[in-house]
Amino acid sequence: MIRNALLITLAIVCFAGCTMAPHYARPAPPVPPEWPSGPSYKGVADGQTDQAASDIGWREFYADERLQKVIALALTNNRDLRVATLNIQKTQALYRIQRAQLFPQVDASGGLSRQRVPANISQSGESITLSQYDVSLGVSSWELDFFGRIRSLTASALEQYLATEQARRSAQISLVAEVANVYMTRAADRESLKLARSTLEARQTTYTLIQRRFDVGIASGLDLSQAQTVLEGARVDVSTYTRQVALDENALNLLVGSPVPADLLPDDFNTVTAPRDVSPGISSDVLLGRPDILQSENLLKAANANIGAARAAFFPRIALTAAAGTSSSELSGLFRAGSSVWLFAQQIDLPIFDAGARWANLKVAQADRDIALAQYEKAIQVAFREVADALAQRGTVGDQIAAQEALVGAWANAYRLSDARYIKGIDSYLGVLDAQRSLYAAQQGLITLRLARLTNLATLYKVLGGG
Repeated sequence: MIRNALLITLAIVCFAGCTMAPHYARPAPPVPPEWPSGPSYKGVADGQTDQAASDIGWREFYADERLQKVIALALTNNRDLRVATLNIQKTQALYRIQRAQLFPQVDASGGLSRQRVPANISQSGESITLSQYDVSLGVSSWELDFFGRIRSLTASALEQYLATEQARRSAQISLVAEVANVYMTRAADRESLKLARSTLEARQTTYTLIQRRFDVGIASGLDLSQAQTVLEGARVDVSTYTRQVALDENALNLLVGSPVPADLLPDDFNTVTAPRDVSPGISSDVLLGRPDILQSENLLKAANANIGAARAAFFPRIALTAAAGTSSSELSGLFRAGSSVWLFAQQIDLPIFDAGARWANLKVAQADRDIALAQYEKAIQVAFREVADALAQRGTVGDQIAAQEALVGAWANAYRLSDARYIKGIDSYLGVLDAQRSLYAAQQGLITLRLARLTNLATLYKVLGGG
């Protein structure tokens, strides 16, 4: 009888795989299907390839061998990425716990009880000692998931597990991009430090020359004071960039999770191999493959599944308890004929009145689904904005660098002419001072733009889901 009941129940459960969760359909992306166009997006439609950024490995994208080694160290040692990986293991275990409720939990038990009955209540009028040995195998309170409550909760746990995996992928992409950006920023700050030192040497030479001219009465005290101001300004910049390089190294060490060997650090831009260029693709649908957007979609699916569990709570819950075994007053009689015992019980909980708690729980589940939907759509909009910003910078940074290089050349020529006119006594030192400051600022601006071009490539690769 028990065996037949169990077989019938298992058959019902196996074929009752439906849930009461709403049908899920991926929402339409709330962004234009094509990338922005216009003067700021020059070249966006050119050079489109079939290879998505997400299909380009970070070793293929970052061609610099030393940077590759630094990124590899970060992927091994970074603590944030390690936490993300451990979160995956945690949610995977939670999913397995939830999924296990779909199946009966079978337990074996054995017991011995001894009881002394005093003579004044014994039927024989004498005190006796009763012994009982029990061995059983059974299922305790196994819920039959007729209405998909447990299946809905299991589906929700699965989506949360998948969301955690996407979170780890997103953390890895961000880590790779951050390491590359700090690495290239360190190269830019080293370049600026070299420029500040060379400028300091040139201004020191100029100051010494004016000091001599002042000593013989050719230069004025104002010229000497003005030369000293730009000299001390160069000293300030040398100290500033010396500190900044140290801060860059500290930031890189934190990202990597261990001290970065000195031979892997870049000296300047000339020692850094630029990353390869990537294409955003023709359609903005490529954003749907970004890990952070997939994570948001997984959480949306999880919230959708929770509605099924909340709906199922309105229907009866059926639990099954069954056990079979043997019982005897002697240990040797446990497995003798006629010692078998069995138990089969079903319990049905039918909700009647709960003051609206189940309705409120359903409303909460529906609100959570709507919140997750809004967050999913916002994630797509943010991703579209990030790519559009990166494309706008890529479309204009080349022209900026070309113009800045021309500006550096013009100010270098102006400085040379102003200095020559001052030496010949034609102009005051004020013209030299202005040209000198402007040339230095233009050179610093060129370094900034060269860094912007490198970091723009890394950023575009990141926001397109690469790595």
